[in-house]
Amino acid sequence: MDDLGLILFLGLLLALVFIAFAGIAFQQLGLRNDARKFPPPGRLIDIGGDRLHLEIRGQGSPAVIFEAGVAATSLSWSLVQPAIAKLTTTVTYDRAWLGWSDPGFARRSLSQVVQELKQMLDVAEVKLPIVLVAHSYGALVVRLYQAHYPDSVAGVVLVDPMAIGEWNPPSQMLRKTLERGIRLSRRGAWLARFGVVRFALRLVLLGGRRVPKLIARVSSGQDSWFTDRIAGQIRKLPPESWPSIQAHWSNPKCFEGMARYLEALPESAATVTREAGPASLRGIPVTILSAEKNNPGERAEHEALALAAGAHLEIVTGSGHWIQLDRPDAVIAAVEDILQQTRAATAQRTEN
Repeated sequence: MDDLGLILFLGLLLALVFIAFAGIAFQQLGLRNDARKFPPPGRLIDIGGDRLHLEIRGQGSPAVIFEAGVAATSLSWSLVQPAIAKLTTTVTYDRAWLGWSDPGFARRSLSQVVQELKQMLDVAEVKLPIVLVAHSYGALVVRLYQAHYPDSVAGVVLVDPMAIGEWNPPSQMLRKTLERGIRLSRRGAWLARFGVVRFALRLVLLGGRRVPKLIARVSSGQDSWFTDRIAGQIRKLPPESWPSIQAHWSNPKCFEGMARYLEALPESAATVTREAGPASLRGIPVTILSAEKNNPGERAEHEALALAAGAHLEIVTGSGHWIQLDRPDAVIAAVEDILQQTRAATAQRTEN
């Protein structure tokens, strides 16, 4: 290498080092600003070393507990919780690694997640029995919780529950898709540490497209990972929640958490199949909301689950997988109906 080549190489190296340190500084400053500007709206519940963020709104019984999707937070219920809080006590929370909650260093097995939910509700002194409302992956949590603690659950609403048949075990195609999701999640965590995700999300929320798509293409090889999976869902929520969601997904913790939940997904599906079959839901009112845009396999599994569990199945028109964002009115109506059924059952037992 001649002198000019050496100088150019060293100059490029120094530039890369400077950009890396600038990105780290930008990220650390952003994390401090996020903590100051967007404190948790609820409280942090210590469950034995780790803290889970929990927000309680409303009064009355039975309390309604909302369980979010695999990488979603309490904010995913922003269009539903306020309406239900006018009727009874409502509880939204963030699982470990997500939202305002601490990282949880135990494996993200479904049994661990259910144990943490139980501990949180006990510490928060939430009155039993409860109504459980769950979206997607959250349905796995709710079904196992109900199977382990049947006397604690008065009713269930499953919002487009994850079709576990195809995950137990996953096909070769699904396994490759899952492995890709895990890699992208960890890559997202790496990019977040250098402020790249923070910069791109800020541009997306300001209406920018070209630069975030370029970043997505470089990081994942396709646009949809960044714009559709994250920013696309953000825009369906109330604008006042956007800055908090941006702050969460600018934090490497959330990407690492998503990777850990995805890694445990096949095992979680197997756990539900083994320990929480549909028959365990019998004896309480259960409603299953299935998205209109589901594929035939997903629809068939929802129908089979409803039949085996003795549940009411409703096909929600005009909805994709995120029914609580596309059709919050349908979710609100389903929860109201379950509340009426559980209260009627309680009144009848009191009279007898």
